[in-house]
Amino acid sequence: MPQNPTFYEFFAGGGMARLGLGDEWACLFANDMDADKAAAYRANWGGAEFLEGDLGAICARKIPGKADLAWASFPCQDLSLAGGGKGMGAADDAVKTRSGAFWLFHDKMRALAAEGRAPRAIVLENVVGVLSSHGKRDFAALVAALDGLGYRVGALTLDARWFIPQSRPRVFFVAVLKSLFAALAREKSGLIAARPVPIWTAASLRAAHAALPHPLAESWVWWRLPEPARRNADLADLLEDAPAQAPWRAPAATERLLALMAPVHRQKIEAMQASGARAVGAVFRRTRTDESGAKRQRAEVRFDGLAGCLRTPRGGSSRQTILEVQRESIRARLLSPREAARLMGLPDSYVLPQNPGAAYELCGDGLCVPVVRHLGEHLLQPLLRPDAAGLRGARGKPFAAAEKLIALRSDRL
Repeated sequence: MPQNPTFYEFFAGGGMARLGLGDEWACLFANDMDADKAAAYRANWGGAEFLEGDLGAICARKIPGKADLAWASFPCQDLSLAGGGKGMGAADDAVKTRSGAFWLFHDKMRALAAEGRAPRAIVLENVVGVLSSHGKRDFAALVAALDGLGYRVGALTLDARWFIPQSRPRVFFVAVLKSLFAALAREKSGLIAARPVPIWTAASLRAAHAALPHPLAESWVWWRLPEPARRNADLADLLEDAPAQAPWRAPAATERLLALMAPVHRQKIEAMQASGARAVGAVFRRTRTDESGAKRQRAEVRFDGLAGCLRTPRGGSSRQTILEVQRESIRARLLSPREAARLMGLPDSYVLPQNPGAAYELCGDGLCVPVVRHLGEHLLQPLLRPDAAGLRGARGKPFAAAEKLIALRSDRL
């Protein structure tokens, strides 16, 4: 039996939770139904424990062993603003919405519990929309579902911007079996806060908690995490010099992009030109309502050193555009697949799908690797390993590569 803590990775994508958890963990089972993501998982991890296919068609006996942790980043499209806010649906409605796939995961956890194989802990990751979806009813349903499985539940809001140059807030539910929680609370009370810690608990999370029914609110856990080290890289540091899959556009195409900008965004560019310094910004195309009430496409740029949240075409968004400004020179191009991967904390050794669209989909749907690492190292390992204090100092090899990437400084600025 493995000495390392063990885990299942549901809705695994390319295995970013596995990369973030690192070599200190052993994966017993992983699953995804997307063929491109399954291929990426196998290309990077071998895939002996990977089962491709619809989770609804996978019975519990195909999930081996008894894992310490079940990780599930269930689809977020119906919880995000871009996805239209359809919500999670009810437990018997899993096939009608993509985010209803949570109930498929719930069924597997219930089946494992019936066999005496309930994971000691569960982590669910999703967009912050889960906190307010359907008047906070989706949030309450999720907490009640985990509570009904026998878990004490808490959540944190972690933004990737603390770790990498991408604005990407996400909610992480962390649940521990009630049968273990009392002992954990006594022995590892440093992991539990008496009240929400502001940096990890957005106002929307506190509001969702306040709306919970009394029994669920009383059972809630406020988890504690240390603050991360200060991020030491900006968007410009992670860009490729001349990516073949994202060449610089012709001047006419850049002019068309600039023409979509409202005055406030054109003023940002003019201010950068006046400074004389090279500036790199990220551009999104969005549909906005103008002064007359008509909807029109707008381009919006940011020069704060961050990329906007990576998304997917299925989420109703387009690839981000990189805008480089230096005095009179303005040029634009799409974000390359490798740059998207770097913005998720993936090392350059990570094998991406050859198709740019599939690579961007993989990243847009994925997990920020350093965020997973911070959560795993400072909460999950101490919760689940009795010898956590004796963990070796070295990080897992894949993550060490990611850390080296994020630590890069650019001599082009």
